[in-house]
Amino acid sequence: MRLRQIAFIAHATDPIAHQLGQVFGLEVGFRDPGVEFFGLRNVVMPVGGEFLEVVAPFRDDASGARYLARRGGDAGYMVIIQDADAMAHRARLEKLGVRVIARSRGDDYQYTHFHPADCAGVLMSFDSVPGDAGWREPMSDWPPAGPRWREHPADAALGIAAVTIQSRDPLGACERWCALLGRPASTSGEGLEIALDRGRIRFVAPVDDDGTGVVGLDVEVRDGHAALERARAAGLPVAGGAVQICGVVMRPVVI
Repeated sequence: MRLRQIAFIAHATDPIAHQLGQVFGLEVGFRDPGVEFFGLRNVVMPVGGEFLEVVAPFRDDASGARYLARRGGDAGYMVIIQDADAMAHRARLEKLGVRVIARSRGDDYQYTHFHPADCAGVLMSFDSVPGDAGWREPMSDWPPAGPRWREHPADAALGIAAVTIQSRDPLGACERWCALLGRPASTSGEGLEIALDRGRIRFVAPVDDDGTGVVGLDVEVRDGHAALERARAAGLPVAGGAVQICGVVMRPVVI
């Protein structure tokens, strides 16, 4: 099980993509026309073998537009977990009463999006690439990033190490995600967290008035000091060894 993709939601995709490029050297590898079904436009940016997606609603009736309004502006939006068999997770979570809001229909790429209200306020998806025995490998296939994402390597970022979720009840949120993922939790210097085979999911008390959603990201980099200097040069808010982009506190970490 690996943390494969994190989505941000914004009023416009390109300004956020530009900031991610300035600080972390990310490039747009794909724009997926398929997300227009959800009233969204997107960009997908490779981060080593993981991905950052930025979506922007273009219809007022899109669920993403309502989410953007509720969060009070640009924010973290979605957590995508990859595992060997997304369909098995779909069946397991449906038995637990977790509501499905979107599901794949094809065989080459399988996903299930689960209702945020059933996932401690976060849109979560289990995804898999059937037939890919090497899915655990860092640069394994990932259809949501398009066919040519490997041609857009990040020159300063190496991967996504962790995502942080806020909740008014961090313990309850962590326990809920333990049940969703079938994984135990532990405590660390960052508080409560769930360790995946690749990546970690952390849970903290609210940092804004909404009190839900993705609020932090650890990005593996070659040089953390250089990343923060680029952020300052770009005029972005930097504090506590992290930069804020799209309402998310992004901490460069050297591993």
